[in-house]
Amino acid sequence: MQFGIFSVSDITTDPTTGRTPTEAERIKDIVTIAKHAEEVGLDVFALGEHHNEPFFSSSPTTTLAYIAAQTSTLQLSTATTLITTNDPVKIAEDFAMLQHLADGRVDLMLGRGNTGPVYPWFGKDIRAGIPLAIENYSLLHKLWREHVVDWQGKFRTPLQGFTSTPRPLDEIPPFVWHGSIRSPEIAEQAAYYGDGFFANHIFWPASHTQRMVQLYRQRFEHYGHGAADQAIVGLGGQVFMRKNSQDAVKEFRPYFDNAPVYGHGPSLEDFTRETPLTVGSPQQVIDKTLGFREYVGDYQRQLFLLDHAGLPVKTVLEQLDLLGGEVVPVLRKEFAARKPAHVPDAPTHASLLAARKAKEEVTA
Repeated sequence: MQFGIFSVSDITTDPTTGRTPTEAERIKDIVTIAKHAEEVGLDVFALGEHHNEPFFSSSPTTTLAYIAAQTSTLQLSTATTLITTNDPVKIAEDFAMLQHLADGRVDLMLGRGNTGPVYPWFGKDIRAGIPLAIENYSLLHKLWREHVVDWQGKFRTPLQGFTSTPRPLDEIPPFVWHGSIRSPEIAEQAAYYGDGFFANHIFWPASHTQRMVQLYRQRFEHYGHGAADQAIVGLGGQVFMRKNSQDAVKEFRPYFDNAPVYGHGPSLEDFTRETPLTVGSPQQVIDKTLGFREYVGDYQRQLFLLDHAGLPVKTVLEQLDLLGGEVVPVLRKEFAARKPAHVPDAPTHASLLAARKAKEEVTA
């Protein structure tokens, strides 16, 4: 099982000091955070894509390439890549290039995006979000698997005799996760292609996430990709830890109360009771995270949100120390002990390449 962190790249005022970091500071800090994630033994770093304030990550592949040059084991991903407002041809090119530069340590999470004004900035209509996601991914999937592409659709100009360059490393496309908070159509899309499904899982109750993952698993099996419990599932999560749970609650409360997304809404206590957010000791994080398996089954990737709501980078690095030092080692052991042998691990470039070679040897 893979463990890591994801960032939505918000630039938020620290409510305890009144200070707002600059774009330059947050961009440099995210590189520091990613490198530290590898240092403490995490597997994955994922970076979101936004084209509006108060976010800075408009070009995640640029940032991920810079991080790739300074890391050696970290799997680099996105959270998310906008399949609706980006041209699938550019996505194919950018991520194949990143895949080569990172020696295969790349996958990506596709999403529709939920910021309405962004769509017209790129000449799109948010009311066509689902059809755009379906058509654009159909083209992206083809571009990575066919050397010469002839294609025609509704939302972009046709392609005739087009070859996307560079080709995917070893002719193995980056693995794709389809990310969603609430859209069953995206779960269906992930299942149809046999791709991964990433349930955002940070704002909704367990019952909602359970229904979405169950739908994906059922349809994954329906399309003949394997048994339902072999489907590739990832979950998001949010944590804030201190050695003493009371200290964690006291320190995090002003950040929670003023966070742009959920601030001035439900109380911290209500939110931690009703959603996956855990604010407390490392053992509380372990216990709650292990509980996710009870309603989604065995899954392959767990990402945590740490650098948000104005938390200073020093605090984020301390959270990473606790996550990598006290939480993830226990989670690795416990999840591995509970996972049946027939449930696969999360795909990586190395595992996909090995599987292809094994298949070629059998058919030779």
